[in-house]
Amino acid sequence: MRVRRRSLAFVGVAALAPLLVSAASAQAASGSLTVTTLGRHGGKVATTVTVVAVPSGQMYSVRSGKRISLPAGRYIAMTDIYESAADGPGTDTLGAKVVKVSGSTSVTLDARKGKAVKASLDTPADVTGPAEIAARVCYADDDMPSAYGVSGWNEAGSLYAIPNSSKLLQFGFLAHWSGNDSYAVVKNTTGVPAAPGGSFKRSGLATMRVSVRGGTQMGRQVETGLQAQPKAGDCTSDLSAGVGNDIAPYTATAHVTPGTWQPRDDVYASNGDHVSADFPKVRTLKTGQTATQSFGRAVWGPIHHLPKVWQKSVYFVPDTLIGDPGVGAIGGDPTKETVVLSKGGTTVKKKTLTNWGSSDSTFAARIRSAGWYRLTVDAHRHRPGITFPAGMLSSRVTLDWRFKADPAKATVATVFLTRFLPTGLNGLNQAAPDSTTTVDVSALRSAQDPDTKFTKVTAKSVRVWSSADGGRTWKAAPVRHSGSTWQASVRNPASGAVALRSEVTDSAGGRSTETIYRAYAIG
Repeated sequence: MRVRRRSLAFVGVAALAPLLVSAASAQAASGSLTVTTLGRHGGKVATTVTVVAVPSGQMYSVRSGKRISLPAGRYIAMTDIYESAADGPGTDTLGAKVVKVSGSTSVTLDARKGKAVKASLDTPADVTGPAEIAARVCYADDDMPSAYGVSGWNEAGSLYAIPNSSKLLQFGFLAHWSGNDSYAVVKNTTGVPAAPGGSFKRSGLATMRVSVRGGTQMGRQVETGLQAQPKAGDCTSDLSAGVGNDIAPYTATAHVTPGTWQPRDDVYASNGDHVSADFPKVRTLKTGQTATQSFGRAVWGPIHHLPKVWQKSVYFVPDTLIGDPGVGAIGGDPTKETVVLSKGGTTVKKKTLTNWGSSDSTFAARIRSAGWYRLTVDAHRHRPGITFPAGMLSSRVTLDWRFKADPAKATVATVFLTRFLPTGLNGLNQAAPDSTTTVDVSALRSAQDPDTKFTKVTAKSVRVWSSADGGRTWKAAPVRHSGSTWQASVRNPASGAVALRSEVTDSAGGRSTETIYRAYAIG
């Protein structure tokens, strides 16, 4: 019997699916539908059938052979008929039928009518195994057809689809080959073709290189992949191909059909727990184009959130305090932090928060008068149930902001976040002992939401310090202003790790101090 293992190759970001109604909760209706599913040898096979109302998109779920009450009208019944095998991978057959329900209606989906999904590619000699294929049959809804469908995956030769020329259906597939590099091709059609699949050439593909550095993540095992993200939205949306799966650091290369792809990584702790996933900005690739996506590059730190004044309170959402700067998207690892708001040396509010397993990780403090306020944040990575890798970088982050606030004026605080990007580090985010590292430093701020005023403020000066003893002592680093960024020259110790601290003063008179402990290592 085939064991359905977890495979990033065919795991996608969950679509925003419409409400799925079970047979037991289907509304009182004037008709009924019974769907029988037959296997490739003609016997009945128990499956879960998805029934979609046309054109409303209302979805129902029912076991094959069971009667479901429905309003009279047109529906699509679809399922994956999976049959296990003692000596092989078993088979998957995707099938769908458009049916008019009026009174008591019955329909049969017969896997014997399925045609093998075939994909060919002029793969190099190092690719020796068959392709793995993920496929989906969808209701061709204009908004998000992949949400109204059923999927299956299997090795080439064991995945089938029942042809159906209805324009109410779409059929999409992704085929994936593994060798020294990975190869992934996708195709979408209206209807399920009589000969599902396609032929592809390597010369018509694009290339995505993935660079995974180590030392910054909550686990050492990092799985990387690419998810199809067609701009128009079709049945291939979120079908995925694995690119690499190894202990960081590593590099891997995937060759894919031109189009829009979502890179991703999934990090696993030593006990096998999935601890994080990152989704950088999507990449649109043309034939022959090569692009690179990095994961795990130092220095991890705050990504997006700034304090704001709203409804006579200072608000701060500490959700992205330790995140991957190479991802270029809002996200971060779970943290536990102490947040303190004060005015004139008097504490207004102090609260300890965590965004792990918490439904509310927002800091909110009522203020009663205008003036200068100070907000401090002391955050540590926090993930109960796992052991962090020894020597994990960016284990702690602190922020110290000074800004003007007026309870009568809703606005984003005029403060900054700092982005540190050291150059010349190796795959474990290490600098050479007793060397000098150039650190690119950016002072960043961005709008927080459409309802809160965002004032343009410029950074007047940036100062940088480094520490080789965990923050007990600090040494100023020479800083040179270059365009919109600054460059600091940090003298490295003989061993251990380097902490970095920045202070940004701005045109509104505010001050933003950020500290990253164990920013990068020495080795």
